[in-house]
Amino acid sequence: MPAPTPIPPTHRPVPPCAPASRPVDLPPPRSVQLAPGDVVVGTRGDRFETLLGSCVAVVLSDPRRTVGAMCHIVHAGEPGRDTPGDTTFARPALQAMADGLGRIGLSARLCQARVYGGGNMFPQLVKASHIGDTNGQRVLALLAAAGIEVVAQSLGGSCYRKLAWVVGPAEPECIRVDVPVLSNN
Repeated sequence: MPAPTPIPPTHRPVPPCAPASRPVDLPPPRSVQLAPGDVVVGTRGDRFETLLGSCVAVVLSDPRRTVGAMCHIVHAGEPGRDTPGDTTFARPALQAMADGLGRIGLSARLCQARVYGGGNMFPQLVKASHIGDTNGQRVLALLAAAGIEVVAQSLGGSCYRKLAWVVGPAEPECIRVDVPVLSNN
């Protein structure tokens, strides 16, 4: 059996990359202050901020943090029949985040979650379980049920939180401010 004839390599010169005929127009980074019930999806450079008491914020991002989303959840329970998509409630807010990420081609299951808030705003009145605890526990349970890994959390305590995140490699900045406990003296 004769040896196969080698195929000669092609020696075509590879042209260099041509310069862009026009500059690429990328949208400028946005700065969004989330109010209760807001859900936002953005890309690297966008800045999201919110202020939390007993409410809970969830930050979702791809592991490389090129895309991210944030929501501000007020209620742990379910919305009424007249308002099934009310994103002040945990389940619809997380679904809106998943839908928004899906529109740009990212499955929420591939994201990492960071969860903040759930503070006790009235520590002098409420000593046991409080609404902030309930909100935090519900959000963590919904994320677990959706198969979304929680990689960081700052929940509970007698404080409110200022949360800010620029979509990108840095961790969100969470500043805790203690709620003063008044004495009865």
